[in-house]
Amino acid sequence: MKLRKALGNLNETTIGVLGISFKPNTDDIRDAAAVEIIHLLQNEGAHVRAYDPQAMENAAKIMHKVILCEDPYEVAQGADALVLATEWNEFKQIDFYRLKEIMKRPVILDGRNLWDPETVRGLGFTYMGIGRGNGGIHNGE
Repeated sequence: MKLRKALGNLNETTIGVLGISFKPNTDDIRDAAAVEIIHLLQNEGAHVRAYDPQAMENAAKIMHKVILCEDPYEVAQGADALVLATEWNEFKQIDFYRLKEIMKRPVILDGRNLWDPETVRGLGFTYMGIGRGNGGIHNGE
Protein backbone atom coordinates (compact mmCIF):
# COMPACT_ATOMS: atom_id res chain seq x y z
CA MET A 1 0.00 0.00 0.00
CA LYS A 2 1.47 3.34 -1.07
CA LEU A 3 0.32 5.09 2.09
CA ARG A 4 2.29 2.67 4.24
CA LYS A 5 5.38 3.48 2.18
CA ALA A 6 4.83 7.22 2.69
CA LEU A 7 3.73 7.20 6.33
CA GLY A 8 5.21 4.03 7.77
CA ASN A 9 2.93 2.17 10.16
CA LEU A 10 -0.67 3.30 9.59
CA ASN A 11 -1.76 2.37 13.12
CA GLU A 12 -3.25 5.42 14.86
CA THR A 13 -2.90 7.64 11.77
CA THR A 14 -5.82 9.70 10.50
CA ILE A 15 -6.59 9.21 6.82
CA GLY A 16 -9.13 11.29 4.94
CA VAL A 17 -11.05 9.76 2.04
CA LEU A 18 -12.57 12.05 -0.58
CA GLY A 19 -15.40 10.38 -2.44
CA ILE A 20 -17.27 7.26 -1.36
CA SER A 21 -19.57 6.52 -4.30
CA PHE A 22 -18.37 4.18 -7.05
CA LYS A 23 -18.42 7.02 -9.58
CA PRO A 24 -19.24 10.75 -9.60
CA ASN A 25 -22.81 12.02 -9.76
CA THR A 26 -24.34 9.07 -7.93
CA ASP A 27 -25.02 8.02 -4.36
CA ASP A 28 -24.40 4.34 -5.19
CA ILE A 29 -21.68 2.83 -3.04
CA ARG A 30 -22.08 -0.79 -4.13
CA ASP A 31 -18.70 -2.10 -5.32
CA ALA A 32 -17.14 1.30 -4.64
CA ALA A 33 -13.36 1.30 -4.38
CA ALA A 34 -13.62 3.72 -1.45
CA VAL A 35 -15.46 1.17 0.68
CA GLU A 36 -12.67 -1.36 0.17
CA ILE A 37 -9.99 1.28 0.76
CA ILE A 38 -11.65 2.32 4.03
CA HIS A 39 -11.80 -1.29 5.24
CA LEU A 40 -8.11 -1.80 4.37
CA LEU A 41 -7.14 1.37 6.22
CA GLN A 42 -9.15 0.38 9.27
CA ASN A 43 -7.57 -3.08 9.26
CA GLU A 44 -4.17 -1.30 9.41
CA GLY A 45 -5.35 0.62 12.49
CA ALA A 46 -6.01 3.97 10.79
CA HIS A 47 -8.77 6.33 11.85
CA VAL A 48 -10.80 7.26 8.76
CA ARG A 49 -12.67 10.46 7.97
CA ALA A 50 -14.67 10.65 4.73
CA TYR A 51 -16.81 12.91 2.59
CA ASP A 52 -18.86 12.45 -0.57
CA PRO A 53 -21.18 15.04 -2.16
CA GLN A 54 -24.07 12.58 -2.58
CA ALA A 55 -23.36 9.24 -0.90
CA MET A 56 -23.21 10.24 2.77
CA GLU A 57 -26.62 8.80 3.68
CA ASN A 58 -25.80 5.43 2.10
CA ALA A 59 -22.32 5.46 3.63
CA ALA A 60 -23.75 6.06 7.11
CA LYS A 61 -25.74 2.82 6.79
CA ILE A 62 -22.69 0.60 6.25
CA MET A 63 -19.61 2.48 7.46
CA HIS A 64 -18.63 1.74 11.02
CA LYS A 65 -16.13 3.81 12.97
CA VAL A 66 -15.78 6.24 10.06
CA ILE A 67 -16.23 9.93 10.79
CA LEU A 68 -18.44 11.29 8.03
CA CYS A 69 -17.65 14.94 7.41
CA GLU A 70 -19.47 17.95 5.97
CA ASP A 71 -16.87 18.87 3.34
CA PRO A 72 -13.35 18.06 2.09
CA TYR A 73 -11.74 20.49 4.51
CA GLU A 74 -13.31 18.85 7.55
CA VAL A 75 -11.94 15.55 6.21
CA ALA A 76 -8.46 17.07 5.91
CA GLN A 77 -8.41 18.63 9.39
CA GLY A 78 -5.52 16.97 11.22
CA ALA A 79 -5.16 14.21 8.60
CA ASP A 80 -1.88 12.41 8.03
CA ALA A 81 -2.93 11.82 4.41
CA LEU A 82 -5.80 12.28 1.97
CA VAL A 83 -6.96 9.64 -0.49
CA LEU A 84 -8.98 10.70 -3.51
CA ALA A 85 -11.25 7.75 -4.28
CA THR A 86 -13.94 9.32 -6.51
CA GLU A 87 -13.30 12.12 -9.00
CA TRP A 88 -16.14 14.51 -8.15
CA ASN A 89 -16.03 17.88 -9.96
CA GLU A 90 -15.94 19.77 -6.66
CA PHE A 91 -12.60 18.10 -5.86
CA LYS A 92 -11.06 19.52 -9.05
CA GLN A 93 -11.20 23.01 -7.55
CA ILE A 94 -9.97 22.10 -4.07
CA ASP A 95 -7.88 24.72 -2.27
CA PHE A 96 -4.52 23.01 -1.77
CA TYR A 97 -3.15 25.97 0.22
CA ARG A 98 -5.98 25.51 2.72
CA LEU A 99 -5.46 21.74 2.79
CA LYS A 100 -1.76 22.12 3.56
CA GLU A 101 -2.52 24.47 6.46
CA ILE A 102 -4.99 22.12 8.14
CA MET A 103 -3.44 18.70 7.47
CA LYS A 104 -1.06 17.14 9.98
CA ARG A 105 1.14 15.87 7.11
CA PRO A 106 0.75 17.03 3.48
CA VAL A 107 0.43 13.60 1.86
CA ILE A 108 -1.98 12.91 -1.02
CA LEU A 109 -2.81 9.65 -2.75
CA ASP A 110 -4.68 10.62 -5.92
CA GLY A 111 -6.47 7.39 -6.76
CA ARG A 112 -8.07 8.90 -9.87
CA ASN A 113 -5.19 11.00 -11.23
CA LEU A 114 -7.45 14.04 -10.97
CA TRP A 115 -4.77 16.54 -9.98
CA ASP A 116 -1.60 17.60 -11.74
CA PRO A 117 1.30 15.94 -9.89
CA GLU A 118 3.82 18.73 -10.49
CA THR A 119 1.41 21.43 -9.30
CA VAL A 120 0.55 19.55 -6.12
CA ARG A 121 4.18 18.67 -5.41
CA GLY A 122 5.15 22.27 -6.10
CA LEU A 123 2.89 23.31 -3.23
CA GLY A 124 4.90 21.10 -0.88
CA PHE A 125 2.80 17.94 -0.83
CA THR A 126 4.03 14.39 -1.03
CA TYR A 127 1.96 13.27 -4.03
CA MET A 128 1.26 9.72 -5.13
CA GLY A 129 -0.74 8.90 -8.23
CA ILE A 130 -1.89 5.57 -9.57
CA GLY A 131 -0.24 4.02 -12.64
CA ARG A 132 1.65 7.10 -13.72
CA GLY A 133 5.01 5.35 -13.79
CA ASN A 134 6.63 7.88 -11.48
CA GLY A 135 7.79 5.23 -9.07
CA GLY A 136 5.20 6.25 -6.55
CA ILE A 137 6.27 8.73 -3.96
CA HIS A 138 7.85 12.09 -4.59
CA ASN A 139 8.20 14.61 -1.84
CA GLY A 140 7.79 18.14 -3.13
CA GLU A 141 9.36 19.84 -0.12
